[in-house]
Amino acid sequence: MAKFRLNRRSVLRGAGSIAIALPWLEAMEPARAQAAATTAQRFLAVYTPGGTVLEKWRPTGTETAPVLGTILKPLEPVLPKLLIMDGLEMMCAKGEQHQAGIIGWLTGTPQEESTTNYSTGPSLDQAIATLIAGTRAKRSIEIAVRWATGKSHGLVSPINAANFEDNDQHSPIPPRIDPQQIWQDLFGSIAAEPGSDEAARLARKKSILDFVDRRYVNLSARLGAADKQKIDQHLTKIREIEQGLQALPPMSATCMPPMLIDTSDYDPASGLNSADDGSIMDNSTDTAIPKVGKLMMDMMVMALACDITAVGSLQWSDTEAKHTFPWLGLPDHHHFYQHDGGFRAPECEQIGIWYSEMHLHLLQAMDAIDMGGHTLLDESVVFFGSELQEPPSHAKTDMPFLLAGGGGGLKGGRWLQNGGKSHNDLLTAIINLYGANQTTFGDPNYCAAPLTNLT
Repeated sequence: MAKFRLNRRSVLRGAGSIAIALPWLEAMEPARAQAAATTAQRFLAVYTPGGTVLEKWRPTGTETAPVLGTILKPLEPVLPKLLIMDGLEMMCAKGEQHQAGIIGWLTGTPQEESTTNYSTGPSLDQAIATLIAGTRAKRSIEIAVRWATGKSHGLVSPINAANFEDNDQHSPIPPRIDPQQIWQDLFGSIAAEPGSDEAARLARKKSILDFVDRRYVNLSARLGAADKQKIDQHLTKIREIEQGLQALPPMSATCMPPMLIDTSDYDPASGLNSADDGSIMDNSTDTAIPKVGKLMMDMMVMALACDITAVGSLQWSDTEAKHTFPWLGLPDHHHFYQHDGGFRAPECEQIGIWYSEMHLHLLQAMDAIDMGGHTLLDESVVFFGSELQEPPSHAKTDMPFLLAGGGGGLKGGRWLQNGGKSHNDLLTAIINLYGANQTTFGDPNYCAAPLTNLT
């Protein structure tokens, strides 16, 4: 007889709307434990701008006993689940120095410079979403902190685009940047008490979507073929939103909305008012970056834990990063310390250390969530990267890449020196952790063979 199994989000339902979340039970374990042992179940990409100070980033020691340098030292508590990927070259980064780097990071393709100036292929996160998104409310979630500064003036641009659709167009996907709106979208219905104003608002939103849908169906019948196609595409997007609202899970011991903090001092659209050279400062918004960044990470972790999505990305700014670091006592923007003001290695090291502290917060939050005999981090792969390695020269050899987690059998606690191999081979190896069997990813001209040292 087949063993009885429960979904980990099962609840006991009583009269009316009463529902009690169940604790973790053995009946919930077999399917999840088996899945975690075979293929990776979650993917998260994290971008930090401007490369690193390599001699302060690179470990010493041996492959299995790495000694972390000053920049990575904050990650010591999670070293057993950390894989330091040294010696990889971003060979595909052909184009403008920063733009080609952020475009190539997840796509493995050169920058297309004749028409779109974007990618010629999908980003890794979107290709993985095609494999594992399933019927979740969100195919993927893209968020960013202090994004679209400097020359992009708050708008999506080759300067700041890291995510590209897995379709024939490979269109850039701008990240969401307003923490309050993101929280409401992801957790508003979970946190809403039955009969509350918030629950009523969500119900109205669903009914309004249905009403709009019917109106557009009537309208589309009167339009030409081209306009009808546009309307149909718009309807599809509306329906996706509606299904997302209906598919959000109930609150449980594992799925708890993060605390929504006050971010009124943070202007997510500050980039709209930016200057090309970074001379326009927004001290209030910049000062709030640490608390907003932690909220963004906490929301992403809970979106994964609640099974709202299985794929996400977080951008800590864009390739220009023309914002300041008041909490570090650094009054100039990041690009100034990289090369606009001459290469300032001590300041870049200080910024790199702070980013490692943020990475630690993210990984420990994922590792604290019990998915039934293993943690959220154990079934995930987290890929940390940048658009270049050396700030003053824009060199893209020895890229500062990190992997974390245990998804697909990823084996941490190691420092891998890859001897100048193409980072495309890393991208191919990552997607294969999700059950793919690919020999290339991105532009095959920059692929040799998938890396075999991740597991």
